[in-house]
Amino acid sequence: MNTAIIVLLCILVLLVLVVLSTLYVVKQQTVAIIERFGKYQVTATSGIHIRMPFGIDKIAARVQLRLLQSEIVVETKTKDNVFVTLNVATQYRVNEKNVTDAYYKLMKPEAQIKSYIEDALRSSVPKLTLDELFEKKDEIALEVQHQVAEEMSTYGYIIVKTLITKVEPDAEVKQSMNEINAAQRKRVAAQELAEADKIKIVTAASAEAEKDRLHGVGIAQQRKAIVDGLADSIQELKEANISLDEEQIMSILLTNQYLDTLNTFASKGNQTLFLPNTPNGVDDIRSQMLSALKVK
Repeated sequence: MNTAIIVLLCILVLLVLVVLSTLYVVKQQTVAIIERFGKYQVTATSGIHIRMPFGIDKIAARVQLRLLQSEIVVETKTKDNVFVTLNVATQYRVNEKNVTDAYYKLMKPEAQIKSYIEDALRSSVPKLTLDELFEKKDEIALEVQHQVAEEMSTYGYIIVKTLITKVEPDAEVKQSMNEINAAQRKRVAAQELAEADKIKIVTAASAEAEKDRLHGVGIAQQRKAIVDGLADSIQELKEANISLDEEQIMSILLTNQYLDTLNTFASKGNQTLFLPNTPNGVDDIRSQMLSALKVK
């Protein structure tokens, strides 16, 4: 009885070992490379699978199908002899239809991708100046992507995207570029300030000229109004049949105007006014006014 139980237990243990060595699970987005006696047998996709037990069939490797990213730094020289450091990010994955090539043909895919990218960049960047490199870095990244994708497709890898994330010139060159940029901005600012000052000066001069013109027009109109008023006053006195000649009438009106002018200046505070201090001076003013009336 005891012997039968021991035999049964041995059989159960043997069955468990066979099952454990036969069944295996492959995770999602992963494939398993199965070898039989060291030779490729099959590629198992995600799920549960059966293999030959006791090491006859062996899982040689589990290959990721998910997107991977490799970041590398490349140092090269531009056309204008400036050394630059390029940070390049490459996204790649294994081609599901060519998993065996990805596993058996290439030992270190990341190192191989880096070598291809370095070679492509060192053949493209020296054709461009530093400014052109900054302007066309996306175009260069696309060109590098196409070159590397063509080479890596032979090994079962797909290059999804290649990006140049950073272009870093030599420290001294970078400082010089910043100084040049700052000088250019200062020059533009100085030009703008000078243009603004010019506009202010021109505007102020134009306003002053317009002010002087209007002031002159106002004085001319004022004088014309005075002359017209004197002429109207003389005409009214004539129509009133006052027995005075024009010179006498003008003398009376000028004297009255003279006194009104003195009152106007006196009412506005301290003013300086140069007037004739003799009766002959008043006669000169009267003579000038009479001449103006006659001309009119």
